[in-house]
Amino acid sequence: MLVLLGFAMIAVFMVLIMTKKLTPVLALIIVPTVFGLFAGAGLGIGDMVMDSMKSMTSTAALLMFAIIYFGLMIDVGLFDPLVRFILRKLGNDPAKVVLGTALLAAAVSLDGDGSTTFILTTAAMLPIYLRLKMSPVVLTCVAGLANGTMNIVPWGGPTARAASALKIDVNEVFVPMIPSLVAGLAVVLVFAWILGLQERNRLRATQPEIWGTPETAEGFDGGTPAGGGRTGRGGSVRGSAPVPATGGPAVGGSPEGSSVAVLERTEILVDDTDTAMADTALDPNRKTLRPKLQWFNLALTVAVMGMLVADLVPLPYVFMVGSAIALLVNFPHVKDQGAQLIAHAPSIVAVVSMVMAAAVLTGVLKGTGMVEAMSAWLVQIIPSSMGPLMAVITGVLSIPMTFFMSNDAFYFGVLPVLSETAAHYGISGAEMARASITGQPFHMQSPLVPAILLLVSLAKVDLGDHHKKVLWRSAVVALVMLAVAILTGAIGIH
Repeated sequence: MLVLLGFAMIAVFMVLIMTKKLTPVLALIIVPTVFGLFAGAGLGIGDMVMDSMKSMTSTAALLMFAIIYFGLMIDVGLFDPLVRFILRKLGNDPAKVVLGTALLAAAVSLDGDGSTTFILTTAAMLPIYLRLKMSPVVLTCVAGLANGTMNIVPWGGPTARAASALKIDVNEVFVPMIPSLVAGLAVVLVFAWILGLQERNRLRATQPEIWGTPETAEGFDGGTPAGGGRTGRGGSVRGSAPVPATGGPAVGGSPEGSSVAVLERTEILVDDTDTAMADTALDPNRKTLRPKLQWFNLALTVAVMGMLVADLVPLPYVFMVGSAIALLVNFPHVKDQGAQLIAHAPSIVAVVSMVMAAAVLTGVLKGTGMVEAMSAWLVQIIPSSMGPLMAVITGVLSIPMTFFMSNDAFYFGVLPVLSETAAHYGISGAEMARASITGQPFHMQSPLVPAILLLVSLAKVDLGDHHKKVLWRSAVVALVMLAVAILTGAIGIH
């Protein structure tokens, strides 16, 4: 009976979330409560939930103060010089533009929020893609890959969910996965460069009068199209006539005139970067900018990230202290400090309430004995020869399963059952948690993820076109991360 109730509870929970009949927070509270009462928990269900909630307070604190810290760093302009540097170095070479997109998306993904990453990346890069007539689908593909790979950072959500569901320390899950994260980002950058080269060749084929042919377009190596020299600081082209102010093509439509027009478009693109950022989180005129504190904020962020890797003190406390120092130095007035906290309150409430509500599901699963009963049943049906591979199997399963269901459904509904089963073969919960997060590059492309819908909407890209370009690449990134985790011993074969 407990086996049937357990699987029925998970199924109902998944259906309600995937069909959007209930929000994850409400489903995490209501569904386990109903099934827990059917399982005979009675008034003891309250103690089950509270016992489970105690183990999740550190995760909730980590998410809360990490969101505050990185949101604050974006507000004060820590990432603005990086954006400007990338845009200045890109020139008009499509390969560099796509590579820059990946670097920017990966950097901004440090705040752990996909929506913020896609808003900033699109605001910064889409004008470049449109003015150089590059495909916006490439932008969504690269941004989605970078953000999905970075999504395993402890404050990003999946790692915290896995740690909460299995009641283990989030550092124990994340730190051994850093080599996998680095390998995944390397693969993303390789994909970005290849996509950029493809865009370069496509532009040569479709617009040879501007970009030249593979035989003549050597200008790409220097950052300029065929027929033109390098651009000078004054908006003119060395070795050619000054760029016309109107932006129209040169008289006669000669190759030289065409390349001058393109160079002018690139110069305007770089000079108008601030205009393109207006009314976004990278607005150059926002009141929260603190340019005089740029080096202090950078040093503080490096120190915080160093403490994360060193694992000397609990990570929630690191972000608590980091957020307090950042607020005190950047916003010394109490009124401004309160305004900053309020500005990031919606993101905090959405994430922290979900983590605390998850205590109901995990508490009922554990307290009623459902998890033990379900794992015992799975042990009976899984061939003993496959038992030692449970962590690897979980990593592979996380790729499709997190695509077709939400992270909440997978980490709070499926992972605890798989982990209990794996425990019979000597596989630790930490290994199972690490394996379960390797599917995140693929998960982030799911239509169930609101952030990806926002990305394709901002870039005016069809979701089907995005999937055609991104799905197999994200699967490769996920498998590489899993393979590196196995090679480094983060995930063992017992």
